[in-house]
Amino acid sequence: MQRRVTLAAATATAVLALLAAGTPAAHTADQQAAHTPGTLASQDIATAGTGSPYYRIPALTRTTKGTLIAAYDARPTLGDLPSNIGVVIRRSTDNGATWQAQQVVRKEAAPKGNGDPSLLVDRETGRIFAFYSSTVNQGYFGSATGNDENDPNVQQADYSYSDDDGLTWKHERITAEIKNPAWAGMFAASGEGIQLRHGQYAGRLIQQYAVRYNGGNYALSVYSDDHGATWKAGQLLGPGADENKTVELSDGRVMLNSRSAPYRKVAYSSDGGVTYTPFQQDTELPDPANNGSVARFAPGVSASHPRAKWLMFSNTATTNSRSNLTVRLSCDDGRTWPVRKTAEAGSAAYSTLTPLSDGTSANPRVGMLWERANYQHITYSSFDLQWLGGVCAPVTVTPPASLPAGRTTTVTVRVVSQNDVTLPGGKVSLTLPAGWSAPEVPVPALNPGQGANMQIPVTVPAGATAGSVKATAKYTVRDRQHSYGDTTFTVTAP
Repeated sequence: MQRRVTLAAATATAVLALLAAGTPAAHTADQQAAHTPGTLASQDIATAGTGSPYYRIPALTRTTKGTLIAAYDARPTLGDLPSNIGVVIRRSTDNGATWQAQQVVRKEAAPKGNGDPSLLVDRETGRIFAFYSSTVNQGYFGSATGNDENDPNVQQADYSYSDDDGLTWKHERITAEIKNPAWAGMFAASGEGIQLRHGQYAGRLIQQYAVRYNGGNYALSVYSDDHGATWKAGQLLGPGADENKTVELSDGRVMLNSRSAPYRKVAYSSDGGVTYTPFQQDTELPDPANNGSVARFAPGVSASHPRAKWLMFSNTATTNSRSNLTVRLSCDDGRTWPVRKTAEAGSAAYSTLTPLSDGTSANPRVGMLWERANYQHITYSSFDLQWLGGVCAPVTVTPPASLPAGRTTTVTVRVVSQNDVTLPGGKVSLTLPAGWSAPEVPVPALNPGQGANMQIPVTVPAGATAGSVKATAKYTVRDRQHSYGDTTFTVTAP
């Protein structure tokens, strides 16, 4: 084991100038609505100019005692490290209805900085880890190679840990333990790490990092099989990576999901995060190169449970702007993402999701911490399955070779049920550009695993411009549950 530096401790009573007094007012719903079925309940828990000039980089987790911990950067400017940034948290003991006063986890005198937090809970010991990057002179892009833990030009890998549910924190430095000296910058990808629950590597703690090596950006899993007593680095994946997250799949594999434009990149590990398959694009997940989140909906259930394959995902679902914060649900370990709901159509940035229960009840809630209104707020939201309004039924559109302008062409839309009960009859419709038309078509009742093909006549106006046109098919069942499938049509001259 490499030498490890143990740093000073911080307590919950550490109150610096950046501690905010009181609880900010709600953003879109008051605290009393926090558990109302079918709602997205939101409140700002940090606001620029209150306690600190700026706040960024949300992380969220739920401890073994049921406490929610929201971590984020308190920043003197919107600039990243190196800067005199501090890591702060707020705690909630009532599933996010109310939040305790802001608490400093780690803040040091300039020019030192600590930022980009990621939380990780050891479900077997109860220990809470807060990983982050620590700098003096250089950040990610300027960091020197090497792993000297006293070199001010090397970006350091630090974490804080708490054994009392987030009330007090101690700090450790593991740069020499996990960093190959050939690497340059290295920082923990913010949000939430994971602990594997099943199979050969059950109990393993995994925290994701971004690594700068030979001018390229790579993804890396850092892991511990002894509850954090020692940490090891897996193999680099890339180049072409960025901030990235992992999630355990129902078959025991680990899926890595990386920030990337115009679509997210994914890779898979069969050895607990040590090595991964090459990256591939997930064209169902558009992304403007922004940090997002992926998590199991019901992390502790066995592989045979109906919700074992349910994954949640959140990001700003555009290809060119940090806006349209969207929550998605997959019912097949991330192979398809048929369920989606917009949480914020306007300005938004980083987001992180965590379940608020074991995920097995009829209508469980999920917590989400995110950056709102051009980085003016760190906002906590919670929602349930009723608000998400989804149905596990992927929709696939098979476009013809072309759609001639001025004509009607038949398009095939297929719906497949992934439910464990029969779905009643529904309907499918197409969202099309102005001037186009297509009727709503009925979908028959679907047994578990059954699919149906619907033929939809699409009429393209005579004046339509030749080229590519995006469209969306929407399946509706029970008049309130929806799933979606996107496609691109090719318009040609008549």
